[in-house]
Amino acid sequence: MEQLTLRVLRADPAGNITLYVLDPVEPAQRPKVTAHLLGIAQFKAEQLAYCCTPVMGGQGRIEMAGGEFCGNATRAFAMVMQQEMGVPSPSTMRLEVSGCDHLVTAFSDLKAGTAESEMPLPRSVRTVQVGGHSGVLVDLEGIAHLVVEDVAPSLDFFQEVEPLFQEIPGLEAYGVMFLNRSTSHVTPLVKVPAANTLVWEGSCGSGSVASAIACAMGAPDGQYAQDLTQPAGVIRVKLTLDQGQVTQVSIGGPVTLDAPIVVNVPL
Repeated sequence: MEQLTLRVLRADPAGNITLYVLDPVEPAQRPKVTAHLLGIAQFKAEQLAYCCTPVMGGQGRIEMAGGEFCGNATRAFAMVMQQEMGVPSPSTMRLEVSGCDHLVTAFSDLKAGTAESEMPLPRSVRTVQVGGHSGVLVDLEGIAHLVVEDVAPSLDFFQEVEPLFQEIPGLEAYGVMFLNRSTSHVTPLVKVPAANTLVWEGSCGSGSVASAIACAMGAPDGQYAQDLTQPAGVIRVKLTLDQGQVTQVSIGGPVTLDAPIVVNVPL
């Protein structure tokens, strides 16, 4: 049986376990590779990124298995690149990421075990009535999240509101963020159709951004920072409001990297 021998690195950005395939994989082979690696129980992985040759002048490039943009994967990749390049802490990286048409600035401090990444600005933010509840729908271009409060996290609720996302063109991923504003706790449920995954994530970077934006609605202009506790970690969101619009946003927090291992993947 034909197989690929691949180096795989496991990263833990605030509990959102991400696998990085460090060797090149042809796009046609990726669905089988993704299914195999995410199916390895010892990894306990929620998502997977392929390391690729940069095409826009970045210091590195990742393509998520579902083609989406992922903030947690981006900031953890900054640490992967810092480690691979032997760059001292703290470091600034300009990275290419699927689902984003421009270079992304990320910061890594391998010594402190933290990393931060800028995030896409929202294309739209609006209040919606869905599933018998009021929520805030945040479209981050390529990924959108519905932020709801006082709703018990459940797959049934996700499925009830899922048609809402079908109305938004060009989504690679979408999710529901079950927010408890009083405790700043978020429970993320995220779907990536192209990767055939629906995951209760340990943490979600873009979902954290959506939740922070929902909390900041109606706030005066200025700079804000919010720590959002999630099932497996804490993400800090920093955002700037100018004339009521989000003009800058980033996520940061702890990241740990395992040593790369070699995995044989049958094709």
